[in-house]
Amino acid sequence: MGVLVVPLHAFVHPPKLDYEITTLPNGLRVILSEDHSTPIVHLSVWYHVGSRDERPGRTGFAHLFEHMMFKGSKNVQPDSHTSMIAAIGGRSNAYTQEDETVFWETLPAHYLPLALWLEADRMATLRVDRDAFEKEREVVKEERRLRVDNQPYGRLNEILFDRAFTTHPYKHATIGSMKDLEAASIQDVRDFHDTYYVPENAVVTIVGDFDSAQAMQLVRQYFGRVPKAARPVPRDIPKEPEQIQERRAVVPEEWPLPAVVVAYHVTYDGHPDSYPLHLLSKILFDGESARMTRDLVYDKRIAVAAFGSANLLEDPNLFYAVSIVQAGQSLADVEREMLGQFERIKNDGVDAHELERAKNQFMRDYIVGRETNEQKALHLAHAAVIHNDIRTADAEIDIFLKLTTADIQRVAKTYFTEKNTTVLYITPRNGGGGAR
Repeated sequence: MGVLVVPLHAFVHPPKLDYEITTLPNGLRVILSEDHSTPIVHLSVWYHVGSRDERPGRTGFAHLFEHMMFKGSKNVQPDSHTSMIAAIGGRSNAYTQEDETVFWETLPAHYLPLALWLEADRMATLRVDRDAFEKEREVVKEERRLRVDNQPYGRLNEILFDRAFTTHPYKHATIGSMKDLEAASIQDVRDFHDTYYVPENAVVTIVGDFDSAQAMQLVRQYFGRVPKAARPVPRDIPKEPEQIQERRAVVPEEWPLPAVVVAYHVTYDGHPDSYPLHLLSKILFDGESARMTRDLVYDKRIAVAAFGSANLLEDPNLFYAVSIVQAGQSLADVEREMLGQFERIKNDGVDAHELERAKNQFMRDYIVGRETNEQKALHLAHAAVIHNDIRTADAEIDIFLKLTTADIQRVAKTYFTEKNTTVLYITPRNGGGGAR
């Protein structure tokens, strides 16, 4: 029996997000979106800085600084920010990615003034002392050991991006290297704060149960007093040169089974080609019936897992596929099958059924991913920070739904070329796994 694919016209187009956006005199952008369905409010502060802004020898800085933002300010004791939010029944956290660092709180609506005051206070008066810095550096190093160094396949992305990039900071992992973390100084941290943690490099987004006029008054009261930066935020990020020939490498690792990785450089998030690339990643990798999984894992049984992604970021990044090779199988055979999948899409395209399935998956993610205040804030802030156009928070759905099978084949022919290929064999260091 075939897989039932519901035609897209059966879906109700989700309502557009209701919001207003304002820029304060100090450059801070503020997005407000009222939703009175529950007495909850979500606040996020996006700083437009991530590992993309780091330099060789100073990797891991954006993530380290995320930790430092919880080490106290002029009016808040170290580690009190999180406990103050928890004490009123709220949740708070932060995360660092390649292009942004985000701090957020979800809390009962009447505590919005407290959350705004806390975020403004640490933006303006962060406390950066040596003891806290050295302690937090050890915390980050331990986090790296736990999540990367001591995790099976934990270094997969680090290996891939280091080999696929030569120049752009996407070459290094957000968590940074042990060597660079050791080399960081207290003055580096202070300079990083003064450079990037400034109003004109931030977007405050509030979604939930509040009155917009009152919320805007609070934002002006707390954030409006934060001074502008002394100099413009630097954006001199080195551009990755075009890849002109295939790259190959064999990398030994302490892994139980070998892996084959095939990667291609692709465009940036928001480029017209990024939308068919996103759907193509669903056709290849999303679900048990996706092409790559079905072929390598279930039909030919030469891999125990097959997955991948269209890693679409602010600057051009990678479309990659990974296969964890079945014990005793030939890595060359696995590579041949993986490359064959890309070639078949270039030569034969995809059928209407597959495209409809991918669009259904996109709609599933799109609708489910806009249900909560936190998710709505993420869509709005991402559009404002990464696209620098908040209208894309709603406009992208129509772009996706209008894509054709010809669009999918066109981007495959554009990017999946031999000279644009990086192939990695990551093999068990002790020769285990029966790799051939």
